[in-house]
Amino acid sequence: MSSFSTTARVASPLMQWVDLALKTHETLLSSGTVIRMRTERIAKAGLTPSAADLAEFQLMGHEKLAAASESGLAMARQWHSSQASLAQRAWQQWLQGATALFSLAGSFTPAQAATHGDALVQATARGASTMGQFTGVAARIAREGLKPIHTAATSNARRLLAELQA
Repeated sequence: MSSFSTTARVASPLMQWVDLALKTHETLLSSGTVIRMRTERIAKAGLTPSAADLAEFQLMGHEKLAAASESGLAMARQWHSSQASLAQRAWQQWLQGATALFSLAGSFTPAQAATHGDALVQATARGASTMGQFTGVAARIAREGLKPIHTAATSNARRLLAELQA
């Protein structure tokens, strides 16, 4: 895939949500495989699990806790870096729009009104553009939260399938 299409996909909020949906789908398929294989292993182990079975069962709990904590931390980190700066920019643009509105209201000449009106339109457009970026930020937060879970699920599916085939 070319870098242009990758950049375009990351830049478009719709494509960010599509990428997130595809990663979620892959995670769900991998999770289903892992759950099936581990459930079969638990059922076969019965009341007398081997040392390997016990190690695998213990690994299940540790992996889930690790993935959940990494996911929460990644989402908090992404939220902090994205939302805070975007909210600050939206606030500044709102103030610029309010200033432009009051300047327009205080215009004395048609030339001043035209200049201040243009400034108001530009400030409003910038503010709308910034507010439109919030959906992309939400997709990035969700994507960052899914990464550790996706990594754990897909690597477990590969590992367990390789063990089964060996």
